[in-house]
Amino acid sequence: MPLPRITSRTPLRESSSPSLEKAIPLTPALSIMGIKNARKTRSRTALLVFLSLFFISTYIFFVQRPALSTSIVPHRTTAGSSLAEALDAMRNSHMASGKERKKSTYSQPQVQLTAEEELAAVSSFLASLAANVIPSTVDPSQPIDPQLVLEFDTRGSRASEEVQVMVEDVWSRNPVFLYSKLYSPISREIKASLLSMNLHPAPTIIDVDVRPDSDVLKPMLMRLTSLSDLPVLLVGGKPVGSITEIREMVESGDLQRKIYEAGAVSVDKKKKHKK
Repeated sequence: MPLPRITSRTPLRESSSPSLEKAIPLTPALSIMGIKNARKTRSRTALLVFLSLFFISTYIFFVQRPALSTSIVPHRTTAGSSLAEALDAMRNSHMASGKERKKSTYSQPQVQLTAEEELAAVSSFLASLAANVIPSTVDPSQPIDPQLVLEFDTRGSRASEEVQVMVEDVWSRNPVFLYSKLYSPISREIKASLLSMNLHPAPTIIDVDVRPDSDVLKPMLMRLTSLSDLPVLLVGGKPVGSITEIREMVESGDLQRKIYEAGAVSVDKKKKHKK
């Protein structure tokens, strides 16, 4: 049977040709392609949204943040400046009060030392530390500046009381004090006499002639003790006298009794070793 002739006027939907029927299955392929295109479109859209959010965040962080910070900083700066001003005010107040205290202290006259007190102050200064020396600028013929040899404020309201405490302390710690010469037979004689007594506390001995301040210290001691030469033996802060007087007191026992009265005691070395 011959096939009907298809012309341009023949409608395709009425055709029952197998070739035309095979064209129908192409529709699912087109649908899959459309789905893929839709997915690509959504991916691009998501990427664009992500990039937009990234650029917006970057803009806010690097551009808007300084602006926000500058709007906040003045308040912090104001608070900080207020605190700084308060601290400065307190500091200035303390400095002013300190200056007023110093002014009131300096306005008081410096304590004046008697010859006995000056001798005690100089002896305490020299005995407290071996490195202590009298400055070479000191005039030994004049009373020494108390600030050079005393550790407390010599212009304080209690300076006189502290001087008395210092006098008692130095002679209680050093009841026997000898200013001697290292290369002097008389000084060696006195040292031997004191050594034989086995005293406690042990005598404090300063060899003036080998000290760097001997040119100042020796005439100062002569002025304060009214003696003409070294050695100078002090018991309880009082000069014993010349070498002749010291020898007489050693022979009579008066020197040992005087030393005991000053607070030193004689220690028996034999009994001490037995214990």
